Amino acid sequence: MALTIREIENAKPAAKPYKLTDGGGLCVLVTSSGSKLWRWRYYFEGKEKMMALGEYPLVSLKEARDLHFAARKALAGGVDPMEERKVDAAAKEEHARTLLRRTESSVEKVARKWWATWATGKSPRHAAQVMRRLEADVFPIIGHKFVDDVKAADVRELVLAIEGRGARDVAKRAQETIGQIFRFAIANGLATRNPAADFKPSDILKPAMEVNFARVDESDLPQLLAKMWTYKGDLLTIYAMRLMAYLWVRTAELIEADWAEFELDKEKWEIPGERMKKRRSHIVPLPHQAVTILRDLSIRTGNGTKVFPGANDKDKTMSNNTILFALYRLGYKGEMTGHGFRGVASTVLYESNLFEEDWIEMQLAHVEENKVKGAYNKAKYIKQRAKMMQWWADYVDTQLAKGIAALAS
Repeated sequence: MALTIREIENAKPAAKPYKLTDGGGLCVLVTSSGSKLWRWRYYFEGKEKMMALGEYPLVSLKEARDLHFAARKALAGGVDPMEERKVDAAAKEEHARTLLRRTESSVEKVARKWWATWATGKSPRHAAQVMRRLEADVFPIIGHKFVDDVKAADVRELVLAIEGRGARDVAKRAQETIGQIFRFAIANGLATRNPAADFKPSDILKPAMEVNFARVDESDLPQLLAKMWTYKGDLLTIYAMRLMAYLWVRTAELIEADWAEFELDKEKWEIPGERMKKRRSHIVPLPHQAVTILRDLSIRTGNGTKVFPGANDKDKTMSNNTILFALYRLGYKGEMTGHGFRGVASTVLYESNLFEEDWIEMQLAHVEENKVKGAYNKAKYIKQRAKMMQWWADYVDTQLAKGIAALAS
């Protein structure tokens, strides 16, 4: 006779366990401690077995009968219900482990592991910038995905979306960074392929627009230099402008410089690759004039890490616009930029016919790998470039003297 809920509820513990049967081998085992356990007795391949189906009231009478029915159905199909449950439990456990592995191998988690390794030895500013770009552009789109679920199409759409907001260079670097992350994942057994390697940024991004920075003609250089050297503004700004004139590096390369990059006794400045446009280190031979300025600067800012520290935060640098705005105040808005010294120096050096094209282009950090025979070498033509940089600095002094004389007349 089938059990009722009342019978189960009223069952009291006894000195020895006893059973309340429900039919078909299903019963409630009432233990001496008062627990009421669902059990099913059945035979498989001639052997008697007892299957646990849970505890009452956590498993109700109806739920126990449903479990009993499912188990009997499996038995009728020639399957041992208890073995089937073990297989199901193992499958669920493996599925849970797989989900955990996938969670631990999400793009974001792998990217953060890569960054922790990659950032060692990098400038804190650059490393933080790379993480900010990942958090802003990559993680919201593919950060949740399992690394091996990411397709080339996912990377392509991400890169094109960044380009779509007018940030082509950021889009290009995003693909390069994703490629680095997946190479790290493959090397560490976390991924099997690199979807960012299926195409180059140039395959999908529009060609970069050529930017022409405003600059004065060579004939206007004496007057500009005279105004710069007699400028009454902040001393760090004055020194920054003078170094731009002597060294013609990119503005950011100068104002973000760390003192650790300089070897003044060797008249050498090595800019690390992460701060260069082409992502490779660059040597700037220092003419005597630049060394003199830098030695004076070291007295003023050498106790910190930055050559040109910010006014309010010594761990940061002066603004990118500091030199530009100083030129504005000198009357050169729309006519000259800090970057413009690169164009003036390049023109003068080429027209002098004293220096080889490769020396000039190498010093401008323009030379592509295929224009330099063999692998890139940051020290290539270093002696020739040092003489060239000194010649240019002396030329600047000559033009400055002309400009000062013109102002005095």
